[in-house]
Amino acid sequence: MLTQKTKDIVKATAPVLAEHGYPIIQRFYERLFEAHPELKNVFNMAHQEQGQQQQALARAVYAYAENIEDASSLTAVLKNIANKHASLGVRPEHYPIVGEHLLGAIKDVLANAATDEIISAWAQAYGNLADILMGMEAELYERSGTQVGGWTGWRTFVVREKRPESTVITSFVLEPSDGGPVTNFEPGQYISVAVDVPSLGLQQIRQYSLSDMPNGHTYRISVKRESGGSKPPGYVSNLLHDHVSVGHKIKLAAPYGNFHIDVDAKTPIVLISGGVGLTPMISMLKRAIQDPHRQVVFVHGARNSGVHAMRDRLRETARTYSNFSLIVFYDDPLPQDVQGKDYDWPGLVNVDSIKNAILLPDADYYICGPIPFMRMQHDALKGLNVPEARIHYEVFGPDLFAE
Repeated sequence: MLTQKTKDIVKATAPVLAEHGYPIIQRFYERLFEAHPELKNVFNMAHQEQGQQQQALARAVYAYAENIEDASSLTAVLKNIANKHASLGVRPEHYPIVGEHLLGAIKDVLANAATDEIISAWAQAYGNLADILMGMEAELYERSGTQVGGWTGWRTFVVREKRPESTVITSFVLEPSDGGPVTNFEPGQYISVAVDVPSLGLQQIRQYSLSDMPNGHTYRISVKRESGGSKPPGYVSNLLHDHVSVGHKIKLAAPYGNFHIDVDAKTPIVLISGGVGLTPMISMLKRAIQDPHRQVVFVHGARNSGVHAMRDRLRETARTYSNFSLIVFYDDPLPQDVQGKDYDWPGLVNVDSIKNAILLPDADYYICGPIPFMRMQHDALKGLNVPEARIHYEVFGPDLFAE
């Protein structure tokens, strides 16, 4: 347990660390990779290049310091981090390494301002945070390893099917090379994929939502090609699109993630996605509509039909299941989209314009897509008096080890 004195020191110095957060985290990664270059196989090097990982870790450290009096207020955030860590194979032996170089970076940047008392307090605070996360991760590993078809670490899968879903999204059906079963998962969860990236000379890991309902034999992921533009191209997504074909082998971690529907509930669900954010929604949808008494509404936003993955299958599902309705927004429709009436609303997803269709009694709302999209939808739902507890969202972004 942390003493009150330790908490007071951490809180008092948190603004200083926030002010110098980015250079501290930059220095942390420099130290870490110099001492342990093998950890580049775990971290997302594209996010390193963009600075996203540095910014995210700086924010996380400051958030922990701000909430150190009551770490339980961060439980949901810590569970999300623990799931990502388990998916990446983070183990207890990694935590002392990270702690050593994080504290060393604080000393390097703050110099004499980082007194022994301050470093000691932050070391204790980091140790407390590490203990919480290691406990959560141990439970996740235990659950994954003991389920039928479950495993921990990496397992080799074979690509059994590769199917283009749009001009930018391709699905891969993956089956264990050992011929054994695969553990079931909660609709909305993800798996990690580990592949060697020759251009980096490294293994890289990415997390992709499972885009089909559980079947006990295979998994399906649907991957968007990240072409880059003003950012570095997606090392893994481009490799999967261009160089991984049927018959190729890749390594997978077991399913993790705490963004998923309650499959036993009977109350309505509203799925709201943008772009490739539809992938976990497909899994949720396919499972939820199996209950004919459960109402499901799917709101999706895309540029146009060219990039709208699984468009025809979704329309067919809406025609087949009376408990399912689909609402599509295109913000840059093609001429044929307008002629064929392939969408319902022009522009970006606007929940206020469809409130009569989505404000359902006791409904839960699930949001996935780019972070600005999710913020906009979250705030719009709050503006429609949807309780916070009914709004759920998934963020695939950088934290301590992940993306």
